[in-house]
Amino acid sequence: MTRKAICGILLAAWFAGWAGAAETPMWDLAKAHEKTFRFSTLFTAQAVRRHFQEEQTIDQAIQWCKEHGVTRVFIETFRDGYQAEKDDLVRGRDRFRQAGFAVSGCVTPTGMGVASTGWKVVSNYEAPETRAKCRAVFEYAASLFDEIMIDDFLFTDDSSEMSQKAKGDRSWAEYRCELMLKVSQEDILAPARAVNPDVKVIIKYPQWYDLFHERGYDVVKQTDIFDRIWVGTETRDPDSKQWGRKAQYEAFYIMQWLTDLGGAKTGGGWFDPYGTSPATYVEQARQTILGGAKEAFLFNYADLIREEHRAKPAALLAEMPALFTLAEAVAGAKPVGVLAPKVPNSAPGNEPYIYDFIGMLGVPLVPLGRIDSSYPAAVFATQSWEDNVFAPALREWVQAGKPVALTHHLRDLLREKNFPVPEAVSILQIPEEPRDLYNLDEAALRHFREPLLKALGLAVEGPTRVAFYLYDNGVWAVENFRDEAATFTIRLEAAWPEITQNHARESFFALPGMESATLQVDGHSLTFQLQPRSLGVVKVKEGN
Repeated sequence: MTRKAICGILLAAWFAGWAGAAETPMWDLAKAHEKTFRFSTLFTAQAVRRHFQEEQTIDQAIQWCKEHGVTRVFIETFRDGYQAEKDDLVRGRDRFRQAGFAVSGCVTPTGMGVASTGWKVVSNYEAPETRAKCRAVFEYAASLFDEIMIDDFLFTDDSSEMSQKAKGDRSWAEYRCELMLKVSQEDILAPARAVNPDVKVIIKYPQWYDLFHERGYDVVKQTDIFDRIWVGTETRDPDSKQWGRKAQYEAFYIMQWLTDLGGAKTGGGWFDPYGTSPATYVEQARQTILGGAKEAFLFNYADLIREEHRAKPAALLAEMPALFTLAEAVAGAKPVGVLAPKVPNSAPGNEPYIYDFIGMLGVPLVPLGRIDSSYPAAVFATQSWEDNVFAPALREWVQAGKPVALTHHLRDLLREKNFPVPEAVSILQIPEEPRDLYNLDEAALRHFREPLLKALGLAVEGPTRVAFYLYDNGVWAVENFRDEAATFTIRLEAAWPEITQNHARESFFALPGMESATLQVDGHSLTFQLQPRSLGVVKVKEGN
């Protein structure tokens, strides 16, 4: 039986009415699912010039998108100092609309006005020339599109004499956040809405969430004023020093964290092919979906069709029916498990992005922007600290008898602030290189996991670099990020009745295909046998 046929059966088993979906062309399958989840791509301003001047190249672009399950395109008006011609933009926009695509605009604010003294592609927004150019760019985009995405260069690291004078006694983070909020209001939203009162503007946040405030992203105030928000979920190759050696779990964490902050405003996740293999490219899509995204943005058409990258969208395409199944499975669901909060604009101290690595230790985390005492257990890191909030909250958790783990850096911070660390909390020692958490021995791993999972009525056995996800609709998922097979067992404190066991067996599916994983269920445990870089999903109950 083919992978597509298997995915068709899974769709039928999980969601009535989709029995033959995988046998239809990918465009039809994608259109059938787009209310729950869809794929989109971008034509950069330079690609507009290259691909939208001739009918033949537009036809080729439309055909590629349909073959790859893309049902929405973003057409960019400005990037790297170049503004696309109106005739080319209108021609491409109208042809894609006629072909049945949703079409939105995009602006990448690079090469705009006066360059920053730091990263030269971004701008000095204190300079009047930059702000005037910014207004003109967004007026132009709003005259052509009713929705505009802003790529994640809406920040500044300028430290010129002009910016230093404007900063005054404020910290660089305070100054830049206030400046970029003013630019957002006065030079983007106001001029765009003056030209087109119906326009909706999306701010897309980068994936470097622990540094947002240092470069001017105020994730709370900007989320409040923009119509929608999007999320950078590009984790790339976890072993690449060039790309930061990120944990793949980061895409899930940031997607869920910004979904908690943005609520209904939160749209999709955006990732790219750079520094990825076909396997790590597709992992970005899985994590984006598990993180609650309604859409995956494939950056960008002109690069995805290049020979060096073609294998990556091909791998995504092969898994796409199963990805739609996964999206349907978690649609509208919220993660449950162990609270892992990052306070917006909090400093990470000596452990940036630490939750991304903790999430690779087989404990189901719940990324939030606040401390919520309703959760049964918590892991707190330096990013959880908030003056006048954290200390009493920790005291309340301990008094309630809930298991708590602190990173040793947060413990040290508490001591510096003369707050006695309760003996009841456990301490997770964070290595200088956080990836070394993957090398925890069995005893240290058990010491970290056991109290947290016991609060959920569970225990787990399995190696690191395997992630565990729980949702309030009864979906459980386990993903193996290793290059070798892994066994992951979830032990239940209370035995399941036979009807629940059967439901779990019947609902199980795997990515990239059913041959990738097996599930064994008995009254007291679920055991996932996972091939390298595979994902197993099961629904253990109906409803919430």
